[in-house]
Amino acid sequence: MNEEYDCIILGTGLKECILSGVLSVEGKRVLHMDRNSYYGGDSASLNLNQLFEKFGKGTPGANLGASRDYNVDLIPKFIMSSGQLVSILVKTDVTRYLDFKAVDGSYVCHSGSLYKVPTTAGEALKSSLMGILEKRRCSKFLEYVGNYDEANPKTHDGLNLKVVTAKALFEHFGLKPDTIDFIGHAMALYYNDDYLTKPALPALLRIRLYGEAVMRYGHSPYIYPLYGLAEMPQGFARLSAIYGGTYMLNKPIEEIIYEDGKAVGVKSEGEVARCKFLVGDPSYFPDKVQKAGRVVSCICILSHPIPNTSDAESAQIIIPQKEVKRRNDIYIGAVSASHNVAPKGKWIAIVSSNVETSNPEAELDPGLKLLGAIEDKFYSIRDVYEPISDGSKDNIYISKSFDPETHFGDSCNDILQVYKRITGKDMDLTPPEKDGKDEQ
Repeated sequence: MNEEYDCIILGTGLKECILSGVLSVEGKRVLHMDRNSYYGGDSASLNLNQLFEKFGKGTPGANLGASRDYNVDLIPKFIMSSGQLVSILVKTDVTRYLDFKAVDGSYVCHSGSLYKVPTTAGEALKSSLMGILEKRRCSKFLEYVGNYDEANPKTHDGLNLKVVTAKALFEHFGLKPDTIDFIGHAMALYYNDDYLTKPALPALLRIRLYGEAVMRYGHSPYIYPLYGLAEMPQGFARLSAIYGGTYMLNKPIEEIIYEDGKAVGVKSEGEVARCKFLVGDPSYFPDKVQKAGRVVSCICILSHPIPNTSDAESAQIIIPQKEVKRRNDIYIGAVSASHNVAPKGKWIAIVSSNVETSNPEAELDPGLKLLGAIEDKFYSIRDVYEPISDGSKDNIYISKSFDPETHFGDSCNDILQVYKRITGKDMDLTPPEKDGKDEQ
């Protein structure tokens, strides 16, 4: 290990593995290390025995099925089918290592009942979520979103969305608070209402992205990898290895080596590897990050689909903050044997949110009540960290912890920002050109 690299990356979470793959493709000599014996870090997927061991619950019961049939995510997220993560996957061609399947449905909880999220003007007119007059107003709003062209003032309806707030945009179309709530939280996917007082353009673009993603598969805007989210870090690890990257699991990090205030290497098991810069998740740099909140999650094993989801094999449910008098939404993501993450007849549902009280587990009760009978459950509470500085002074570039967001939107923004801090340029997400051989 006593060698010199362009970059040493600590932790094999998805963010770090994406950066490892991209930097390797660009010709950087990368050493990737993890204290764990498995890929994925916080975004790992565990079999049943590993899950019980991690949460100190002894041995799983025979009623749950074979351990090897489980791939349970520690971080519950789906992938927006037209989002930035898909652009990264396509650009790097990591999709050749992965198989994806669409998520069956996306639902919002209103007055204690579940409703499919309407995503087009036509669906809005059919939805039982709204009365007939509100359906028409919502339909007109969604038409406006679909037709809006920033370069064409004729589509703006007299509104400058870089100045007009999201709240004012909704009011312009006469939308009621309940409708605003489900559009802002179930389509734009904001987890609190802070966005309402900010310029409306980002919200409109998020709503449009949701609609475009739904158009790809017709049921929901999300896709999910077969065998769990940890397949993605492993895919990027393979990409890095093809381009000369070196991976070392089960390697304790004993010391970060500095010279003149800049990181120049890592010491592990008595050996030192030198580098020009370091990249890593917050757990490797506790003195260089600050706490930004806490997330509470509950992994649940079910023997049935979530009630009132049309027996969906996979689904996302959002409980908007106002529905349960909170400051943040509650999210539920459910997958099953259809995605090769559980035995036939079993579902994995994960309920999560930002912590707001001194009793975090109780905060998830509204979500747990929607699941029906639960075979077993595993609570976790984790701190969320963000770097104190941008890394330019000490050559250490740190990602943020994963948030409770239902998909990888903000996580992808973080990856792109870390990449830009390292290289000084935006990551090129232009799709690769297909040669004639690929099209035959």
